[in-house]
This record gives sequence, C-alpha cells and structure tokens, in this order.
Amino acid sequence: MPQHAPSPRVCRDCDGFATAAITTGTRHRDGSRATLTIACPACKGTGTIRASRTQEVTV
Repeated sequence: MPQHAPSPRVCRDCDGFATAAITTGTRHRDGSRATLTIACPACKGTGTIRASRTQEVTV
C-alpha cells in the first residue's frame, strides 16, 4: 500500500509565492536590471506555514 505524505499548508499571505523580485529602475553596467528580492514576512520566504495546533479547552 502506498503511504501518502501530508501536503504542506500554503501560506495565506503569499499563496505559496514566497519571494518576489522587484526592479529598482536602475541598470548595471552590463545592461541588466538591478532587482531586490523580497521575502514574505509571514512565512519568512518558505511559502508554507506550520499546521496550527489545536488548543485544549478545560471546563
């Protein structure tokens, strides 16, 4: 029987697109564009989040 691995949860803030390259508008000497790579602050650039733990409620 095949074992199924649990699928990782996708970050709600970035929908799994954890980093974005943003052009600054300037160019390098070779003509390529200067870019900044920005990581999602919620998942810290991984694209996934940890599964939330269930909280026990005592009555």
